[in-house]
Amino acid sequence: MSALPAVTVEVLDGVADIVMCRGARGNAIDLDLARGLRDAARACLEENVRAVLLRGEGRSFCAGGDLREFSALRGAVLKDHLMEVTDALHGALRIFARMDAPLVAQVQGAVAGAGVGLAAAADLTVAADDATFVLAYTGIGYSPDAGVTWSLPRLVGPKRALELLLTNRRISAREAADMGLVTSVVAAERLPEEARRVATALTLGATRALGATRRLVSAALSGDLDPHLDREARSLAETAASPEGVEGVAAFLGKRPPRFSFPHPTE
Repeated sequence: MSALPAVTVEVLDGVADIVMCRGARGNAIDLDLARGLRDAARACLEENVRAVLLRGEGRSFCAGGDLREFSALRGAVLKDHLMEVTDALHGALRIFARMDAPLVAQVQGAVAGAGVGLAAAADLTVAADDATFVLAYTGIGYSPDAGVTWSLPRLVGPKRALELLLTNRRISAREAADMGLVTSVVAAERLPEEARRVATALTLGATRALGATRRLVSAALSGDLDPHLDREARSLAETAASPEGVEGVAAFLGKRPPRFSFPHPTE
């Protein structure tokens, strides 16, 4: 167990800054880091968070699972350990998916395996022009985790997803953007500034409406039209009646910028 935290989280002006702190190891995901991500995601539910910025320290965003940790284990012990790691990592992804605050990923350098899953899970992914992406799972005899077999086909299409998953072809940030895996690509030296700008801009929005919108888009990709139209209708009615909805309309009619406040969970 490291004396230093594998993940840190700090909330400032509505942005939760989540940092993976294993830069010397490419932010490879071991059990500590997976649990740290889950704890950080839980913290976002308890704080006045209106946007989440996920990033990794050092040269790389996330190099995937910590194979050194995994290779030291065998048989049932390895199986149990990987179940612990994925339980924590997937717990973080579940929390990120259901919260109202949008998730922004700041991506640089090597992005591999579960790192691709984290980048794909973000609502907006800002990548440095030096970033490269590779799935890598089948190359080491593993099947994927971190939601990539769910998120990747939805972002890039099933045929392209299978190509990347089965061949482990490495792609550039530009190609990732062309495919739809990445939202935007910026010069590496501008990445921190641009990712922070994107996250900060989201804090000015109607957080409850943003959360409802991201969940509706997710549901639309795997559901039928009729029930989805019902979900849209219920969500529209709920967000319109919320304090943010009332303020948004008042600001529009008053020809002024809206002053949205974070909705309290009990509202």
